[in-house]
Amino acid sequence: MPETFVLVRLLNDLFMGVEAKAYQTIGVHPAEAAEKAIAVNKALGLELLVVCGLIVVFIIVRLTLSVEKPAPLQQVVEMVHEFTGGQAEQVIGHGYERFQAYATCIFLFVLINNLTGLIPGVEMATKFPWVPLGLAVLTFGYYHYQGIRANGFGYVKQFLGPMWWLIPLMLPIEIISHCARVMSLTIRLYANMLASDLVALVFFSLVPFAVPAVFLGLHAFVACIQAYIFMLLTLIYLSQAVAHEH
Repeated sequence: MPETFVLVRLLNDLFMGVEAKAYQTIGVHPAEAAEKAIAVNKALGLELLVVCGLIVVFIIVRLTLSVEKPAPLQQVVEMVHEFTGGQAEQVIGHGYERFQAYATCIFLFVLINNLTGLIPGVEMATKFPWVPLGLAVLTFGYYHYQGIRANGFGYVKQFLGPMWWLIPLMLPIEIISHCARVMSLTIRLYANMLASDLVALVFFSLVPFAVPAVFLGLHAFVACIQAYIFMLLTLIYLSQAVAHEH
């Protein structure tokens, strides 16, 4: 991302020193630590821009909401809303509405951050591993919270197995399984977007005309698929967490 972004320079001024020292405490060379700190702020700057952009869009749609003559932006937002709502209803079923807002925000946030890689000179936030990790940890906490909210203390039973004497075996397995979900969400998004970005970059360097357009289209396709998969897995984890025992 170009350093001309005022937001990135501001983030560097505010946090770069702390971030660089944090990297140095784990053995990273000072020069490399400074580069990593800048990379963190680049990703954070992009994320903040995406969040602010989404908030502005939602505000505009809300202020111009019309049943008789919906604006094009409202129609696009309604299409996204219907899409995520349909997916949530299929996966979760009854009561899906209270989870749709989170699923929609996750889908749009990941999608837009993925697609920023198509803009010349702008890096994707999702190509940095800590961004997918942050989203995965947030989703991890969210579905556990909703599971406890829906089932109370009974939510713990999902970790204990069907019989009491299986608890010593099932509890560690379930804990590892849920932690593996964080790793799965992180690696899937990070690895796919990084690979897509590198492929497009390689072909741009080899053949700067015509051919790279195909790989830009492929990159856009991968961006959409990965956003959809992240949202779908989120809904699946939510459905399992809020399911009631019968």
